[in-house]
Amino acid sequence: MDSDGSPTVALTVASAAWRNAFEGRTGEALEPLAERIVRATLDRAAVTPWLKGGEVSLLLTDDREVRSLNATYRERDRPTNVLSFPGLDLLEGEAREGAPPGPVLLGDIAISIDRVLAEAEDLGKTAFDHFAHLLVHGSLHLLGFDHGDDRAAEVMEGLETEILKELGIAAPYDQTAGPGESDRPASSVAVMSVQP
Repeated sequence: MDSDGSPTVALTVASAAWRNAFEGRTGEALEPLAERIVRATLDRAAVTPWLKGGEVSLLLTDDREVRSLNATYRERDRPTNVLSFPGLDLLEGEAREGAPPGPVLLGDIAISIDRVLAEAEDLGKTAFDHFAHLLVHGSLHLLGFDHGDDRAAEVMEGLETEILKELGIAAPYDQTAGPGESDRPASSVAVMSVQP
Protein backbone atom coordinates (compact mmCIF):
# COMPACT_ATOMS: atom_id res chain seq x y z
CA MET A 1 0.00 0.00 0.00
CA ASP A 2 1.21 3.47 -0.82
CA SER A 3 1.70 5.89 2.05
CA ASP A 4 -1.38 7.82 0.86
CA GLY A 5 -3.63 4.76 1.19
CA SER A 6 -3.91 4.21 -2.57
CA PRO A 7 -3.86 0.70 -3.96
CA THR A 8 -0.67 -0.74 -5.33
CA VAL A 9 -0.53 -2.73 -8.54
CA ALA A 10 2.47 -5.06 -8.77
CA LEU A 11 2.66 -5.37 -12.54
CA THR A 12 4.42 -8.08 -14.51
CA VAL A 13 4.35 -7.75 -18.30
CA ALA A 14 5.20 -11.21 -19.62
CA SER A 15 4.31 -10.55 -23.26
CA ALA A 16 5.74 -7.71 -25.36
CA ALA A 17 2.45 -7.64 -27.25
CA TRP A 18 0.96 -5.72 -24.29
CA ARG A 19 3.37 -2.81 -24.65
CA ASN A 20 2.97 -2.87 -28.44
CA ALA A 21 -0.83 -2.74 -28.17
CA PHE A 22 -1.14 -0.10 -25.46
CA GLU A 23 1.85 2.10 -24.77
CA GLY A 24 1.97 5.03 -27.14
CA ARG A 25 -1.65 4.50 -28.16
CA THR A 26 -3.18 5.38 -24.80
CA GLY A 27 -0.70 8.12 -23.89
CA GLU A 28 -0.14 6.29 -20.60
CA ALA A 29 2.31 3.56 -19.58
CA LEU A 30 0.76 0.24 -18.52
CA GLU A 31 1.51 0.54 -14.79
CA PRO A 32 -0.22 3.90 -14.14
CA LEU A 33 -3.03 2.83 -16.46
CA ALA A 34 -3.61 -0.38 -14.47
CA GLU A 35 -3.33 1.50 -11.16
CA ARG A 36 -5.96 4.02 -12.29
CA ILE A 37 -8.39 1.21 -13.23
CA VAL A 38 -7.80 -0.76 -10.02
CA ARG A 39 -8.10 2.41 -7.89
CA ALA A 40 -11.46 3.27 -9.49
CA THR A 41 -12.69 -0.27 -8.80
CA LEU A 42 -11.56 -0.34 -5.18
CA ASP A 43 -12.84 3.19 -4.50
CA ARG A 44 -16.29 2.25 -5.78
CA ALA A 45 -16.65 -1.36 -4.64
CA ALA A 46 -14.56 -1.91 -1.49
CA VAL A 47 -17.03 -1.45 1.34
CA THR A 48 -14.36 -1.96 4.01
CA PRO A 49 -12.09 1.15 3.94
CA TRP A 50 -8.75 -0.59 4.48
CA LEU A 51 -9.33 -2.70 1.36
CA LYS A 52 -9.08 0.46 -0.76
CA GLY A 53 -5.33 0.57 -0.13
CA GLY A 54 -4.67 -3.10 -0.87
CA GLU A 55 -2.24 -4.59 -3.37
CA VAL A 56 -3.17 -6.37 -6.58
CA SER A 57 -0.65 -8.50 -8.44
CA LEU A 58 -1.34 -8.20 -12.17
CA LEU A 59 0.16 -10.49 -14.80
CA LEU A 60 -0.25 -9.27 -18.38
CA THR A 61 0.56 -12.27 -20.52
CA ASP A 62 -0.65 -14.33 -23.47
CA ASP A 63 -2.88 -17.31 -24.24
CA ARG A 64 -0.09 -19.82 -23.69
CA GLU A 65 0.54 -18.80 -20.08
CA VAL A 66 -3.13 -18.24 -19.22
CA ARG A 67 -3.92 -21.66 -20.66
CA SER A 68 -1.24 -23.19 -18.43
CA LEU A 69 -2.63 -21.40 -15.33
CA ASN A 70 -6.18 -22.41 -16.28
CA ALA A 71 -5.12 -26.05 -16.66
CA THR A 72 -3.15 -26.07 -13.41
CA TYR A 73 -5.65 -24.32 -11.14
CA ARG A 74 -9.01 -24.99 -12.82
CA GLU A 75 -8.31 -28.22 -14.72
CA ARG A 76 -9.49 -26.52 -17.92
CA ASP A 77 -6.89 -26.90 -20.63
CA ARG A 78 -7.79 -23.84 -22.69
CA PRO A 79 -7.04 -20.14 -22.66
CA THR A 80 -9.46 -17.64 -21.15
CA ASN A 81 -9.49 -13.86 -21.02
CA VAL A 82 -8.90 -13.24 -17.30
CA LEU A 83 -8.18 -15.32 -14.22
CA SER A 84 -8.63 -14.01 -10.68
CA PHE A 85 -7.04 -15.55 -7.59
CA PRO A 86 -8.46 -13.85 -4.47
CA GLY A 87 -6.09 -13.53 -1.52
CA LEU A 88 -8.81 -12.84 1.05
CA ASP A 89 -12.18 -14.24 1.98
CA LEU A 90 -14.42 -11.29 1.07
CA LEU A 91 -18.10 -10.95 0.37
CA GLU A 92 -19.19 -8.22 -2.05
CA GLY A 93 -16.47 -5.74 -1.11
CA GLU A 94 -16.58 -6.30 2.64
CA ALA A 95 -14.08 -8.11 4.83
CA ARG A 96 -15.41 -10.58 7.38
CA GLU A 97 -12.58 -9.79 9.78
CA GLY A 98 -10.81 -6.66 11.00
CA ALA A 99 -7.93 -4.92 9.26
CA PRO A 100 -4.63 -6.78 9.24
CA PRO A 101 -1.63 -5.08 10.86
CA GLY A 102 -0.01 -4.18 7.53
CA PRO A 103 -0.67 -3.91 3.81
CA VAL A 104 -2.95 -6.57 2.39
CA LEU A 105 -2.58 -8.54 -0.84
CA LEU A 106 -6.04 -8.64 -2.39
CA GLY A 107 -4.96 -11.27 -4.88
CA ASP A 108 -3.65 -12.00 -8.35
CA ILE A 109 -5.10 -11.33 -11.78
CA ALA A 110 -3.81 -12.70 -15.10
CA ILE A 111 -5.06 -11.33 -18.42
CA SER A 112 -4.29 -12.63 -21.91
CA ILE A 113 -3.45 -10.06 -24.60
CA ASP A 114 -4.53 -12.57 -27.26
CA ARG A 115 -8.05 -12.75 -25.77
CA VAL A 116 -8.20 -8.96 -25.21
CA LEU A 117 -7.42 -8.21 -28.86
CA ALA A 118 -9.61 -10.96 -30.36
CA GLU A 119 -12.61 -10.29 -28.11
CA ALA A 120 -12.35 -6.51 -28.56
CA GLU A 121 -12.50 -6.99 -32.32
CA ASP A 122 -15.43 -9.44 -32.03
CA LEU A 123 -17.32 -7.04 -29.74
CA GLY A 124 -16.52 -3.92 -31.78
CA LYS A 125 -14.69 -2.29 -28.86
CA THR A 126 -11.26 -0.77 -28.54
CA ALA A 127 -8.60 -2.97 -26.96
CA PHE A 128 -8.23 -0.40 -24.17
CA ASP A 129 -11.95 -0.47 -23.32
CA HIS A 130 -11.99 -4.26 -23.24
CA PHE A 131 -8.81 -4.44 -21.16
CA ALA A 132 -10.29 -1.95 -18.68
CA HIS A 133 -13.48 -4.03 -18.47
CA LEU A 134 -11.55 -7.25 -17.82
CA LEU A 135 -9.37 -5.58 -15.17
CA VAL A 136 -12.41 -4.11 -13.41
CA HIS A 137 -14.12 -7.52 -13.63
CA GLY A 138 -11.10 -9.35 -12.23
CA SER A 139 -10.64 -6.77 -9.46
CA LEU A 140 -14.28 -7.16 -8.44
CA HIS A 141 -13.71 -10.91 -8.13
CA LEU A 142 -10.83 -10.17 -5.74
CA LEU A 143 -13.33 -8.19 -3.65
CA GLY A 144 -15.68 -11.17 -3.43
CA PHE A 145 -18.14 -10.28 -6.19
CA ASP A 146 -19.36 -13.06 -8.46
CA HIS A 147 -21.82 -13.70 -11.28
CA GLY A 148 -22.88 -17.25 -10.39
CA ASP A 149 -26.60 -16.46 -10.30
CA ASP A 150 -28.86 -13.78 -11.81
CA ARG A 151 -28.87 -11.54 -8.72
CA ALA A 152 -25.09 -11.67 -8.27
CA ALA A 153 -24.55 -11.09 -11.99
CA GLU A 154 -26.85 -8.07 -11.93
CA VAL A 155 -24.95 -6.55 -8.98
CA MET A 156 -21.53 -7.23 -10.51
CA GLU A 157 -22.47 -6.03 -13.99
CA GLY A 158 -24.02 -2.88 -12.50
CA LEU A 159 -20.79 -2.11 -10.66
CA GLU A 160 -18.71 -2.76 -13.78
CA THR A 161 -20.90 -0.37 -15.76
CA GLU A 162 -20.66 2.36 -13.07
CA ILE A 163 -16.88 2.04 -12.66
CA LEU A 164 -16.25 2.05 -16.40
CA LYS A 165 -18.49 5.10 -16.77
CA GLU A 166 -16.36 6.88 -14.13
CA LEU A 167 -13.33 5.99 -16.29
CA GLY A 168 -15.02 7.43 -19.39
CA ILE A 169 -15.76 4.03 -20.95
CA ALA A 170 -19.11 3.03 -22.41
CA ALA A 171 -21.29 0.37 -20.76
CA PRO A 172 -19.76 -3.05 -21.44
CA TYR A 173 -23.04 -4.94 -21.67
CA ASP A 174 -25.99 -4.88 -24.02
CA GLN A 175 -28.44 -2.90 -21.91
CA THR A 176 -31.43 -4.62 -23.58
CA ALA A 177 -30.32 -8.12 -22.50
CA GLY A 178 -31.54 -9.70 -19.30
CA PRO A 179 -29.20 -10.89 -16.53
CA GLY A 180 -26.90 -13.61 -17.79
CA GLU A 181 -27.67 -12.71 -21.43
CA SER A 182 -25.13 -9.92 -21.76
CA ASP A 183 -22.38 -9.55 -24.30
CA ARG A 184 -19.95 -11.03 -21.78
CA PRO A 185 -17.21 -12.80 -23.72
CA ALA A 186 -17.64 -16.53 -24.02
CA SER A 187 -14.53 -17.26 -21.99
CA SER A 188 -15.22 -16.88 -18.31
CA VAL A 189 -13.48 -15.43 -15.31
CA ALA A 190 -12.23 -17.85 -12.70
CA VAL A 191 -12.92 -17.11 -9.10
CA MET A 192 -10.20 -18.96 -7.28
CA SER A 193 -8.69 -19.12 -3.87
CA VAL A 194 -5.09 -20.22 -3.90
CA GLN A 195 -4.28 -22.03 -0.69
CA PRO A 196 -0.78 -21.62 0.82
